[in-house]
Amino acid sequence: MKQSSSEGELAALLRGELHRYSAGEKLPSSRALVERFRVSPVTVTRALAALAAEGLVVTRPGAGAFRAQPRATGRSTGDTSWQQVTLSAELSGEVPRTVEAGGVLATLAAPPPGAVELSGGYLPDGLRAERALAAALARAGRRPGAWDRPPVEGLTDLRAWFAREIDGGTGTLTAADVLVTAGGQSAITTALRALAPPGSPVLVESPTYPGILAVARASGVRPVPVPVDGEGIRPDLLERAFSASGARVLICQPLHQNPTGAVLAPERRRAVLAVARAAGAFVVEDDYARMLAHEDAPPAPPPMAADDPDGTVVHIRSLTKATSPSFRVGAIAARGPVAERLRAIQTVESFFVARPLQEAALDLVGGPAWPRHLRTVARELRLRREAMGAALATGTPQGVTVPPLPRGGFHVWLPLPDGTDETALAAAALGAGVSVAPGRPYFAAEPPAPFLRLGIASATGPREIAEGVRRLYASWPGGRAHS
Repeated sequence: MKQSSSEGELAALLRGELHRYSAGEKLPSSRALVERFRVSPVTVTRALAALAAEGLVVTRPGAGAFRAQPRATGRSTGDTSWQQVTLSAELSGEVPRTVEAGGVLATLAAPPPGAVELSGGYLPDGLRAERALAAALARAGRRPGAWDRPPVEGLTDLRAWFAREIDGGTGTLTAADVLVTAGGQSAITTALRALAPPGSPVLVESPTYPGILAVARASGVRPVPVPVDGEGIRPDLLERAFSASGARVLICQPLHQNPTGAVLAPERRRAVLAVARAAGAFVVEDDYARMLAHEDAPPAPPPMAADDPDGTVVHIRSLTKATSPSFRVGAIAARGPVAERLRAIQTVESFFVARPLQEAALDLVGGPAWPRHLRTVARELRLRREAMGAALATGTPQGVTVPPLPRGGFHVWLPLPDGTDETALAAAALGAGVSVAPGRPYFAAEPPAPFLRLGIASATGPREIAEGVRRLYASWPGGRAHS
């Protein structure tokens, strides 16, 4: 059992065995569990604590762990059915709010023990900057003033670093143009709340990251899809969408778009900005993949914000994808009056990002370990992409055409034969021991075809990626088909 995931795996195994014990019956001792599962006593303690937090077991110091009594059923705890009416009630004329996190949770949920994870969007244990992060956090926590309240907009030095990263050191942006956020998802939420009033339309790429759609719907705004092809969002359809919808906001991912991996072509970058300026609209640039270029990737185009003197672009950047899912430090860059509105929205919602995290971020990106870490990530992503490509090309099911794999980001967008039930296929794959993401949640409206999103980052390495694809193909309707 791998130490990095042993606590969760052991908790899952014990959870599955609880039916063997009657309510109040004692579970095996910690020593017996250590010997049986070959894990440390700390792992056993934490696994039992997780089950206790779920109300499944009761731990008694000096006595052991016992199966908990069944939870009371019925209406003795009150009748909450009234909430269905209250939560669904909307003011007349407004776009109903839909708080639905299913598409996001599908990529955040850990797969069952033993399953290969091809559904996640974060680096696995061996690729995270954990040692450098731990050292940076330790130093940050001892720094004088580290636990004081930070400026609500973020530490000046960290904001200046983000400004240099975004504008390429040209001086187009300064620290005054940057707001530190709690990761990219928080930045997306802040941007949409600041720029799009409830009931208004917001243009989104089709397909797009489900977290964008979830934030939009939870905020009461209406996502309007604009199709993406191999060169990014289509400016001709974007212009029509602005005109038809009256939208004043576009949110897009120009670099290694999630899920397609498309990079917005240079001429389209200029066209997108021109169309947005003509519409008097903002472009929210989610630059999530800037630090995720593969080792053999061509030079990336600069951010759209670097070519924008007029404040059309609101730029989002995060350190999370390149470090660890728990290192939630990001930034929003904006020029003009909108910057103050963004600052006000974030202050109202979350006050500020914890100062120790900001101090640790400064320590991390300013040290020699940071460029080494990025080079390692770039090399490993190339190896994983190559492994994914080779595996997908071996024994490909009939009717499946493997697209060119992007040289940046984490994702492969796999088109499926017409009529394929992608949800059923994902469920069958999970039963075969591999988690993949069905494509439906990535569309704001009806999808043109079925898709799967496969991840190259969350698996432990090329060998596990190959095994995951083998299991996926083995679960295909009709079995593994022709090469």
